[in-house]
Amino acid sequence: MNSQQKSITLLDGKTLYYSFLAGAQKIFENQVQLNKINVFPVADADTGTNLASTMRSIVDTPIPTSNLRATAAALADAALTGARGNSGIIFAQFIYGFSNELQKNENITVEVFAEAIRKAVTYAYEAIANPVEGTMITVIREWAEFVYILKDSINDFIELLTQAYQKAVESLNATTEKLEVLKKSKVVDAGAKGFVYFLQGILEFVKAGELRKMISGRDTVVIADSEIVSHEILTFRYCTEAMLSVEENKKIDLSQVRKTIAHLGDSMVVAGSPRKIRVHIHTDHPAKVMSMLSDYGSISYQKVDDMVMQNDIASNPHLKVALVTDSTCDIPDELIEKHQIQVVPLSVHFGDTYFLDRLTLLPGQFYKMLDTTTTYPSTAQPPYKEFFNRYSFLSSHFDSIVGIHLSATMSGTFSNSTKAAHTVSEHSQKPITIINSKRISSGLGLIVLRAAEELEKGTSHQELAELVPKWSLNTKMFVSSKTIKYMVKSGRVSYTKGLIGSLLNLKPVVTVNNEGRTETFGKPFTEKSSRALVMESVKKLADKRKIWGYSISHAKNSASANWYRDQMVAISGIEPVFINDASPVLGVNVGPGVVALSIMFED
Repeated sequence: MNSQQKSITLLDGKTLYYSFLAGAQKIFENQVQLNKINVFPVADADTGTNLASTMRSIVDTPIPTSNLRATAAALADAALTGARGNSGIIFAQFIYGFSNELQKNENITVEVFAEAIRKAVTYAYEAIANPVEGTMITVIREWAEFVYILKDSINDFIELLTQAYQKAVESLNATTEKLEVLKKSKVVDAGAKGFVYFLQGILEFVKAGELRKMISGRDTVVIADSEIVSHEILTFRYCTEAMLSVEENKKIDLSQVRKTIAHLGDSMVVAGSPRKIRVHIHTDHPAKVMSMLSDYGSISYQKVDDMVMQNDIASNPHLKVALVTDSTCDIPDELIEKHQIQVVPLSVHFGDTYFLDRLTLLPGQFYKMLDTTTTYPSTAQPPYKEFFNRYSFLSSHFDSIVGIHLSATMSGTFSNSTKAAHTVSEHSQKPITIINSKRISSGLGLIVLRAAEELEKGTSHQELAELVPKWSLNTKMFVSSKTIKYMVKSGRVSYTKGLIGSLLNLKPVVTVNNEGRTETFGKPFTEKSSRALVMESVKKLADKRKIWGYSISHAKNSASANWYRDQMVAISGIEPVFINDASPVLGVNVGPGVVALSIMFED
């Protein structure tokens, strides 16, 4: 198609594909505005980010462009794979319905297009547990119904989309009066507005016949200074999502999945095909949701967003600098919430199914699974896209971002975070600094909490970036264990060394050096002597330097954790910054019984 073309009477795969890219670009450009007006179904200020993530999956996926039906199916699959949030999954299901209703591979007319669009609306409605009119689904329906009416008098797609777009705008404007929460905030529905932006991008493309800055704009993050709208009380805390799939000869009963998890929350959307489905639900129990879903198939994707935290950030950010870390920090939930710390989870894999550290896999649940599993679990860093989405969202609400992560020698978390930060910072023009703490567990948590306190005192972004590496050097970690066998299973200790250790009944003490690597500090034969060795070293250090604070993480060993606490109070005269269960990620690598004592000294 060229810029001189005046009409399109047949829709081919190539035009459909590039139309989607143009619609995606429009959402990229307006995602921050969508975040700002997001008040329904919950005020978590991330509709723009979620829709952008859904569209980014389409942009980043190689899709066939000659065969219309194959192109539509590939677009639907990409949308379902990348879908986030209520709006993203509803949109993906609508596209799936459209692709499923196309009966032929060849190019289609306006009439065939209108028929498929009208039927696709039913797919979207069926995916939603309780459809609410005055939202995205209403605009999609009224737009599709108008397209169906126009098919009898129009055979040109450009004219069809031009007139139908005006109907979508009218439907969007009407959402303000249909829902009380929208009327109170004087905004339109954010998901509906996102859909209208998508249509606007398509219309601009078919009229102009070219894509403007599509490839360079695929990661666009636009920061706006618009006011944040008022927010309502949330009924459930976590926006929880999963992707399930089964083998080719099996099927998933979508209606049964809905029945199974419906009692655990609201805003439920179950979308997809009998072989691959996407689930969205607002709940207080994401771990229970994932446990139930795992009975239906392999979980290949999970997401859990803390909507209370998102709401708090959107309506009442405490600081101008956002603080980000990862789930190995072991910081208790109440301190995370108090300081508005953003925690990106690592994952724990049991065979084909994986879980999000501390979100869909809690420490107690993890150790029960560890006792019964035939395949020892493994761990993985958060993917690049998870960091990209998080930084895109935070850039809408903060002047800058500082990320502090576990040792780069132990995980690729620091690397993925750094890459995503660079992309978002480049487009948003907001400073994002990612720091390798060279620590893990309670040591990382101690550094992050000191950073939070310093920011609350007024320390600047640049000052904090200079202080964190110093705090890392001043933080000493001692990890004592009851057995060496789990270190052997996880590969942290070689089998030969582990066999010798087991025969000798060693209870090793490990430290983390200033390069962020683990080192064997001692090899006692009892847990008691292991703890004594740690405290002997601590006393020597405390004689020379003042202790700023200390923290303790443990894996099913509260007795030893409390013993360390008593010893440290006697030495320092201060209570621990925190005592908490160690993350399942740490449990995979060192097993139950481990205690990590971390002490930060003053300069």
